Amino acid sequence: MAQQQARHRIGILGAGNIFGRYVEGLRTFPELEVVRVADVDTARAKQAASEYAIPAWGDAGELLDDDAVEIVINITPPRFHAKTVIAALEAGKHVYVEKPIAATVEEAREVLDAAAAGGKLLGSAPDTFLGSAVQTARHAIDTGLIGEPVGATAFVRSSRAETWHPDPRAFYGPGGGPVLDMGPYYLAALVNCLGPVRQVSAATRIGAKTRKVTSPGRVVDEITVEVPTHASATLTFASGAIGTTLMSFDVWDTELPRIEIYGTEGTLALPNPNFFDGDVRVKRHHDSQWAVLTPVIELFGAVDTPEQHRRGLGVRDLAGAVDGGPHRANPLFAFHTLDVLESFETSQRERRFVEIESSCERPEPRYAH
Repeated sequence: MAQQQARHRIGILGAGNIFGRYVEGLRTFPELEVVRVADVDTARAKQAASEYAIPAWGDAGELLDDDAVEIVINITPPRFHAKTVIAALEAGKHVYVEKPIAATVEEAREVLDAAAAGGKLLGSAPDTFLGSAVQTARHAIDTGLIGEPVGATAFVRSSRAETWHPDPRAFYGPGGGPVLDMGPYYLAALVNCLGPVRQVSAATRIGAKTRKVTSPGRVVDEITVEVPTHASATLTFASGAIGTTLMSFDVWDTELPRIEIYGTEGTLALPNPNFFDGDVRVKRHHDSQWAVLTPVIELFGAVDTPEQHRRGLGVRDLAGAVDGGPHRANPLFAFHTLDVLESFETSQRERRFVEIESSCERPEPRYAH
């Protein structure tokens, strides 16, 4: 008789824009079950529960008091992450939080202390590095396909949030901006492939100081920008590789690649790390053409379809760690990512190279073959 898969009961805190993406992604894993949704706006929580046939809904307190909830997914705005994550950990829940792990490194340290004190597991986005694209690139590097990694480039272009998000203020306020909004996806991919960062030198600025909001159903017509929207940085990895990054909400159109990794024997080209899957291409020095690598693990969703907008692979990673498996999207990895990205503004403000005090292990790879 086949062994029945363990079920992990999940409560989602926050019923905002990406709530549906999590529910749809989690439902691809039979061992995960969403049993409650909570929001500061309980009417919105009720509507979300009805739309997705979730049995219970209410406010945050009711979610934390619910003994049926084992894992809390926190998709509140970044400025609320530290407070709500700590509350969930203290309530005896395992927690998976959207990126960044907290709005600041100082708050993130408090979150890590709470996780260590409570004995519950804490996971954090971004988890797209767990998908087939970055895992395939990691496998290529680990097997020496491009020789020794020498350098990398990463280019973040605007997601044009003001054209599709009904309330994009969080993208341009504390905890937002291209560095903390999109940067974690790119940096997580690079750290997974190349290891931790040792030193950062950066320059940042604000582009347009106000933004017109044109999205359907918008709740504001214009927002004031509070954080830098254009940043350029040089990252020196502990391995010796050097990365060049551009992260900008002011770049709407470009022909730059997403991520490229350069080795002594060839180059890897990676797709948008905001998605789990996509073609990873390689061109070794003796090759006349680029070649597409065969994915080393199964796809999370069909490429170039709405399935790539789903979330949940990191929650599955956390649930697997609860069951005794490896924990890849772990708090030290997430903290290091935030530490590096926050150092961009420190470097700009103090006009110096910033030595990164934190570090992390490269997550265990997800090789299927």
